[in-house]
Amino acid sequence: MEHVYLGIDVGSISTKGAILDKENKILSSAYIWTRGDPIGAVKELVGRLEKTFNKKKYQIVATGVTGSARKLVGTIVGATMVKNEITAHAVGTTTFYPQVRTILEIGGQDSKIILVENGVAVDYAMNTLCAAGTGSFLSSQAKRLGIEVEEIGQYALQSTHPTQIAARCTVFAESDLVHKIQMGYPREDIIAGVCNAVAANYLNNVGKGKKIVSPVVFQGGVSKNAGVVAAFEQMLGCQVIVDENGHLMGAIGAAILARRGNTRQVFDFSIEDVEFHTREVSCSGCSNHCEVVCVYRDGRLIDSWGNRCERGAVKA
Repeated sequence: MEHVYLGIDVGSISTKGAILDKENKILSSAYIWTRGDPIGAVKELVGRLEKTFNKKKYQIVATGVTGSARKLVGTIVGATMVKNEITAHAVGTTTFYPQVRTILEIGGQDSKIILVENGVAVDYAMNTLCAAGTGSFLSSQAKRLGIEVEEIGQYALQSTHPTQIAARCTVFAESDLVHKIQMGYPREDIIAGVCNAVAANYLNNVGKGKKIVSPVVFQGGVSKNAGVVAAFEQMLGCQVIVDENGHLMGAIGAAILARRGNTRQVFDFSIEDVEFHTREVSCSGCSNHCEVVCVYRDGRLIDSWGNRCERGAVKA
């Protein structure tokens, strides 16, 4: 059987998975909503991946995990590699675009910028405080305008005079948007203004003080929005590359990192019928009072973390 590699990216809004062969070809992939339940999301994700995966021909021998819930999910799936989002996105992107110098990434609730030199990430910045430059902002404004978020891009490209929307923060942007609606501005101009506001907020916050050099690759769920892509290209004065699998790049990078690692462990999709739950335990062993997170599989403790000294260690 041919050896292949699984990558999982669990974020606050979405959970992504990709299975790659040794040539980095995607054999199976899935993208679902996390819905505040990373354990349930990863079990659903694994089930979807299994449906399109040829288990007779391939065998998963290493698993990489990244994202905000990487430690928890890494324990559940028996990951052989657990890495932060910056590393996973940089590795995934530079694998397919070796000359990339700037990576723009906008997700559902956060965003990041990664600067690359000679294929190595040398600087980065993240924004988790203001939603005006993220997918959740676009989604809420689409609902306010009575359209589907997937339709924003095509509306924005129809505009010839984008409306100026305040981009300083979510509150100002939403207030300004309501005002422009009440003033009777054309819908396509308002939507184009929203896309420009997202790009401007990102560059003024996440990209502040960063030297953005071409080639530029844009990824994350918002990269699928043609209106935001056009806004970035106009503001940066260069082409912005959008990969068709850019929304999966964190998971792809995690799979590549797993392949490069030295640890091998077969993944057989068996977690679907297994019950997992977590519990926080407050340690009173010292003045730190650490909150130790314990993960249980079918009622048995399998891992724990959060302690800052040996007194808080919980043995599985």
